[in-house]
Formats: sequence, C-alpha cells, structure tokens
Amino acid sequence: MPQIRSVTRLADTVAEELEKRILEGSLKPGDLLPSERELALELGVSRPSLREAIQKMVSKGLLTTRHGYGTRVTDRLEAHFVDPWQAMLKGHPMLHRDLLEFRQMLEGQAACLAAQRALDVDIQRLDDAYAALDAAYDTDDMQACIETDVTFHQVVAEATHNVLIMHLTSSLMRVIHGHVATNLEQLRSDPLRWNQLRTQHRAIWQAIREHQPENADHAARGHIEFVRQSMEDNAQEKERRASTLRRLGESIA
Repeated sequence: MPQIRSVTRLADTVAEELEKRILEGSLKPGDLLPSERELALELGVSRPSLREAIQKMVSKGLLTTRHGYGTRVTDRLEAHFVDPWQAMLKGHPMLHRDLLEFRQMLEGQAACLAAQRALDVDIQRLDDAYAALDAAYDTDDMQACIETDVTFHQVVAEATHNVLIMHLTSSLMRVIHGHVATNLEQLRSDPLRWNQLRTQHRAIWQAIREHQPENADHAARGHIEFVRQSMEDNAQEKERRASTLRRLGESIA
C-alpha cells in the first residue's frame, strides 16, 4: 500500500484506514492485527502515530488491546445488534416470521447484487463455499452442515461489495444460528426436503456465478420461502402431536 501522507494528523488518517478495513471485512471480528513494526511499515507511518491511531480505535470500541495478546478487532458492530435480538426472539416467537421476511428481502437483494458485482476472486470463494456445503450434505455431520450453510450465505453477502449488507448478514446469521440448526436437523430427517434444500443452494450458486441477477434474486427468495414454509409445517405438526397426546390423556383419565 502507498505511504499515507495527508495534511491532517497521521493518527487520524491511520485510524480511518483501519476503520475502512473493518467495514470492508478485510479485518474481521477477532482478527489479530500485525505487529506494531509490521503495520507501521505497511502504512508508511511512525510507530508513535500508529499507537495513537490504535488508541483512538480502542476508545471507539472497535479494537481491543491486551499486554501479551496483541491488538484485536472487536465485534462491536455486530454485538449491539445481535445480543438484544437473540433475547427477544427467545421470548417472542412471533418475531420469527418477521425475521424471515427481513431475511428474504436481504438475501434476495444480496444474491441479485452479487450476481451483478462478483469479481473472479468472489466467484472462486463462492465455488469453494458451495463445494464445502454440498459435500457436507453427503455426511451425517450436522455441525458441518450448519457451518457451511452459514458460510455460504456470508460469502454471497461479501460478493455484493456492500458493507452494510455484509455486516447485516453476518449479524443476522449470528441471531438465527440456533434456528438454522433446528431447521436443518428437522429437514435432514426428510430426504425429499433435504434434497430440495440442496437444489436451492445450487440454484443460488449457479445464478451468481453466471451473473444472472434476476435468477439469483428469485432463487434466494424461494429458498427463504421454503425455509419459512418448512418451519410452519414443523410447528403445525408439533401442535397436532401435542393435541393428540392431550386427547389421549383425557380419554385415559
């Protein structure tokens, strides 16, 4: 990277550069920054200027530094969104429908933009993410299915080159991680639905890599609609079972 030169204070310019890297995702929550010497050399600034910039970022809550552990990126951009919504979802099941509506809107637009904007490197990452997801579906490793599913949708979001979509998708996936796990476990028991889910991911992948925005949008929205309907069907079946057990209990009594 060219050396940073500006009439403004170097520390402010360095802080802006680090913020940019966090926003674009090249620095992710939990990432360890390079050593002070390496980062100062990369940015073309003095170590005192770099230290001042890092302190500014620490005061904003975007970086955290501990002696012996280095300086890391915090999850502040996500935590303030994730924590309260996870608690609300547990206490208010009716929010699940609203969440799926939001996810359908967000992921449909993300797939559409990814199909328009994805670079060769984005397509390669998408190919890798899809291959890992598809391979996981052939196994009994449910944790691998969950992780590769979440990763696939995040890679799609990053291919939009829209930092808000990228961060919102990451936050949303953290909010609904438990619901993704539950839904996948239920679908896994039904071979027909499991194969449908697999086909839907393939359709999203193909539409993006072939740069077909409308098809990508349609495939992503259809996928979330399938998830919504599956969750509704599962809830209804659970209620029918509960009702049957209650009736049996009454007849025994």
